[in-house]
Amino acid sequence: MFVLKPPPKVYLFLISVLGVTVSLFVTQIGQHPLHDWVMIFALVGAILLLNYFMIALPPDGNRLSMDSSVFLASIFIYGHSFTIDVLIIYAVIFALTQRKIEWWKHIFNFSLYTLMIQIAYQSFIFSGGQVGIVQMDNLLPYVASLTSYFIANVVIIGVYFLLSASERLANVLKGMVKDALATYVSTLLLSLVLVILISAENMFGLALFTFMAFLLSQAFRQHFELYQEVAAKANKDYLTGLNNHGYFKELLEKELIAARESEKPLCVALLDLDDFKKYNDLNGHIQGDQLLKEFGNLLEVESAPKGFIVSRYGGEEFSVIMPNTSRNEALGFINQVRKKTNDTVFKGVESLPYGCLSFSAGITQWKKETFNTSELLSKADQALYFAKDQGKNLVQVYNEHTDYSVQRSLNLEKELAEAEHQLKIFLSKDVYTYRHSKRVYQYAVDFSKKLNLSDHERKTLILGALVHDIGKIEIPRDILNKKGKLEPHEWEIMKKHVTWGKEIISIDKKLEDLVPLVELHHERYDGKGYPYGLKGKTIPKLARILCIIDSFDAMTTERPYQKTKTFAEGIAELRKWSGRQFDPQFVEPFINMIELTYNVEECETLLAEEIG
Repeated sequence: MFVLKPPPKVYLFLISVLGVTVSLFVTQIGQHPLHDWVMIFALVGAILLLNYFMIALPPDGNRLSMDSSVFLASIFIYGHSFTIDVLIIYAVIFALTQRKIEWWKHIFNFSLYTLMIQIAYQSFIFSGGQVGIVQMDNLLPYVASLTSYFIANVVIIGVYFLLSASERLANVLKGMVKDALATYVSTLLLSLVLVILISAENMFGLALFTFMAFLLSQAFRQHFELYQEVAAKANKDYLTGLNNHGYFKELLEKELIAARESEKPLCVALLDLDDFKKYNDLNGHIQGDQLLKEFGNLLEVESAPKGFIVSRYGGEEFSVIMPNTSRNEALGFINQVRKKTNDTVFKGVESLPYGCLSFSAGITQWKKETFNTSELLSKADQALYFAKDQGKNLVQVYNEHTDYSVQRSLNLEKELAEAEHQLKIFLSKDVYTYRHSKRVYQYAVDFSKKLNLSDHERKTLILGALVHDIGKIEIPRDILNKKGKLEPHEWEIMKKHVTWGKEIISIDKKLEDLVPLVELHHERYDGKGYPYGLKGKTIPKLARILCIIDSFDAMTTERPYQKTKTFAEGIAELRKWSGRQFDPQFVEPFINMIELTYNVEECETLLAEEIG
């Protein structure tokens, strides 16, 4: 049954109304005696100080506030009505001092804390806790209260992210639990410390706790600053001071994830200084290093106002990550930098072919079907070397329809021979998989001629088709050759061949472009495939094509655990599952290729003979 999810704004409104309503029913703000007000304002002051002096945690700079420890301790000692009144006073003061924060965020945050406090209090009472009585010999009420407080926070915030990001609830909750569990365990311990201090010394105990928390935050701040200093050195290139190659890859991965979530454009450029070896030969390596420093500085100065991320990619190569930037905007920017580089005086560049410093660059833009950063960089690299081949001092934007085969392209026949060598190991273990891979390879050769693919895409599809099942080398022989249907646990092992295949292929850097085909050829267009449950065009294009080819051969060939279908039945199955298992964009072209290229009756006769 399809359930319509409410938009995030409706959810925020409902939580806010619920929280405010609960606080109105629980509050006793006009009924406290004077000595209670003294403690209320003391607790509010402690919370304000703790929120100001938060604990910074490496590596990401997440900040831990101990305000929840104060709220929980207040529940244990004074009850929920008293604690809600502390929250009301704190929320009003915080809203007045933080006017830059949108008003609805203040209300939602107040409502969230109200619900968490109320749920924690009910759990405390239900599990045998008594307000105002310290029970260190029975920790169950305190643990139950903290657990419910934690669960309420995770669920309320998790549902919001679910609605706003369209993610699976299980994934959202898993991430939040992983990030917050240790924090909340610390919160419980600190709240118990505060309970003991207030019970023993009242106001002095609260002051002592706040002072201890302040000292702790200062110690963590110094620790975090030291960590940042060391991390910065580890992430910087020693010569230019720019981000180094390793940190660049980390930053690009983060930006790629952000681009997927926001669906905003992301471009990457690779820049290579022209004739740098000649410059080094004429001026020496010391002067060459100086040139790299000066160019790196120029590139960073030009990129900083736009928020672009500059790194030294390696040698005389540099990279620029351009978030929220279309490829036309990226082309304009890199060309502007190229012209400024030409016009800037650098010592010794007059002896270079252009009489000035120049660079060639390749740009590519992220697309939904982009699988990973390696694929993105491979495209930028192809465009870069195309610019080099066109005479240098040029900027080239990657185009899927441009033939880059003349650029750093390995001989296809040689690569096929190497892939064939890897595949032949199946001859001694599973001759079916060997024959299946050879047929899928031939289908890929024929189908790639009918599609509008670049030479690089065609080569990748053909090679990927040949080795797509390489991970089955790791599957036990008795499962591979089992007659009849696989048991559930056997099927789970069989499904792991895509992951094992990825690991095998990843060892050889020359084959890294094949990883998406090996790992993702069992993903389905409707999101019900494996290993990740990717959906639609989030599955790389070539993997979607290979899924059709692989499935067709699997359907039309005898398997140990599945009877064969005729070619006509296989074609009918492709049409039946078009738009669900298979990308409809490629189903009919593949069927058309089969009907035009293969004599269906003759093929079925040959397959029957092969099986026999």
